[in-house]
Amino acid sequence: MTRIIAGAASSLRMKVPERGTRPTSDRVREAIFSTLEAWDFVEDTRVLDLYAGSGALGLEAVSRGARECVLVEKHAGAAKIAQLNAHTVLGAVQNAGRTAHAKVCVSAVRTFLLAEPGELFDVALIDPPYDLQETELTECLELLRPHLVENAAVLVERDKRSPEPMWPAGYSLIKVKDYGETSCWWAEAVKLEE
Repeated sequence: MTRIIAGAASSLRMKVPERGTRPTSDRVREAIFSTLEAWDFVEDTRVLDLYAGSGALGLEAVSRGARECVLVEKHAGAAKIAQLNAHTVLGAVQNAGRTAHAKVCVSAVRTFLLAEPGELFDVALIDPPYDLQETELTECLELLRPHLVENAAVLVERDKRSPEPMWPAGYSLIKVKDYGETSCWWAEAVKLEE
């Protein structure tokens, strides 16, 4: 069972696709948001959730005070579930007297990131399929950088046996933490050299 852990939508159950996604466990999600909250990267932020699946990561941010999240998921069935989950979480947030927005983009991550950046994101949550090639992850990080504010927090969640992401220019690794079979790699978006 996947549920929202804290905030306005606390304890609400999230629907999850029957197959094709690997929801982040409650334990890992709690650790991720403890880190983000300690760094003051939740309240009133714009969050980008790539490879969103059910949307649980991005919607957890909305429940805890993020102003907006964009969920990017290429599989139509998973995206439909993410949309249902977003509707549920936004309803709870509205009932708590707060305004927030969530948008689901049915798109491959690469296609989404190749679009001209609009308003920039404060946080990027990247939880790709474990079988994603390292070169694809590196390209994702390269394409992501123009969509981020300077000093944005970037999480890459991977299987513990995966190598460290190959961080392109524009990122500084700041923290690595393992939780069972999951590794969380944290980086900061830094100024690109001109």
